[in-house]
Amino acid sequence: MTADTETITRRSVGLRSERGPILLSLMLSTSLVALDATIIATAIPSVVRDLGGFSQFPWLFSIYVLAQAASTPICGRLADILGRKPLMLAGIGLFLLGSILCGLAWSMPALIAFRAVQGLGAGAVQPMSITIAGDIYTLRERAKTQGYLAGVWGVASVVGPALGGLFSDLLSWRWIFFVNIPLCLLAAFLLIRSFKEKAERGSQRIDYPGAALLAAGTALLILGLLEGGQSWAWASAPSIGVFAASVVLLVVFVLVERRTEHPILPLWVFKRRVLLASSVTSLLSGAIVLGLSSYIPTYGQIVLGASAILSGFALAALTLGWPVSASFGGSLYLRWGFRVTALIGSGLILAGTALTLLLGVDSQLWEVAVFCAIIGFGMGWVVAPTLIAAQSSVEWNERGVVTSTNLFARSIGSAVGVAVFGAVVNGASGASGTAPSAESLAPALHLVFLGMTGVAVALIVAVAFMPGHKRDGVSAGSAGDEATAPAA
Repeated sequence: MTADTETITRRSVGLRSERGPILLSLMLSTSLVALDATIIATAIPSVVRDLGGFSQFPWLFSIYVLAQAASTPICGRLADILGRKPLMLAGIGLFLLGSILCGLAWSMPALIAFRAVQGLGAGAVQPMSITIAGDIYTLRERAKTQGYLAGVWGVASVVGPALGGLFSDLLSWRWIFFVNIPLCLLAAFLLIRSFKEKAERGSQRIDYPGAALLAAGTALLILGLLEGGQSWAWASAPSIGVFAASVVLLVVFVLVERRTEHPILPLWVFKRRVLLASSVTSLLSGAIVLGLSSYIPTYGQIVLGASAILSGFALAALTLGWPVSASFGGSLYLRWGFRVTALIGSGLILAGTALTLLLGVDSQLWEVAVFCAIIGFGMGWVVAPTLIAAQSSVEWNERGVVTSTNLFARSIGSAVGVAVFGAVVNGASGASGTAPSAESLAPALHLVFLGMTGVAVALIVAVAFMPGHKRDGVSAGSAGDEATAPAA
């Protein structure tokens, strides 16, 4: 970067001393979204004792993910029209409102509805955090900041269940939501005080019909994937009806977007090589990560007979290895390019998933942790570089929709992965409402590990389609990309 370019960059993103509080706000907001996805898990017994509705409690998880995934692409497009700061603050506000309402919930249906409000807020907070970091940090710095955000997400996801149990035992399950109040207020204060965005808001009309069709279509799709084989059989009338309605709405959405001057999700996102490859990579990564998150603790507890805490620590190796590698991945992709870096990472993921095929009833928990660490280390060199390549290939007014599309693809991959792997386990183990034995679960999980290995092979193929130039399709290089960003 030349001296002139550095001057332009500093002028466009603000003084470096102001970026610390902004990054702290982004990390705090990200941790809240990740924490509330898992913190309620260990509080379920207390919640059910107070509110009843045991058969409905799985919706506390499903509705959060459902609302988050459905709102993510819409928030990304709105951020490119209205600016990042308003959407981020709106997301924090919705999350805060949902948290207060959850803490005051008087019944299980009310708690489920208020969890949806939280999810809508999370659908704005997560993509906006990554997009703002992409706006205010240079290409060289992004890997480290994305590593921080990934690290916060990973740690929050791991400690969430422990904190939920702690609050439930010592205070009340309601405090797992009330504790968000001061943290949301602090995150909003830091962002308002430090992020001086000067977005050039145009006179574009917001595509409300497209937004409604996309939200409804994706919500039904993810609902069908989450509940298929659980609340209803895959071939049942409810399942077929949900998927059919989703397909119809999404087809109408595509037709509407082709005729709309300013679509909520521009179809060119899927026509550019770097963006398509990045989204497919994110989708496949989501399937692997949630597949491991869902079944590694189960394998540790039922097959190996380990405690829930130790099984959780084995999985924690995945989330801890990820930010470590992502934090210094920048030096790799600046030297070798995004594709080479991501190919190395996807090779590690393939090696880690292939090693899980060696796991059996006589394996040790430390082996599981090592294999998860290898996969997590590889993820840091795949997820962050491919996302940064996508962000860097577009201008400021396209970066929000590109980031949210990438995260939306990860949500779809996670939902599909959980649905497919769940069907495999239920079918192979013969589970029918009760926990299967170690003898029946071990071969079923072997099939899951085999499936994840297949997904890892597909991941290498997707990464190979990333542009091969050292800058990987970055339109303006490491500096010009920043120079076009509005002031922060």
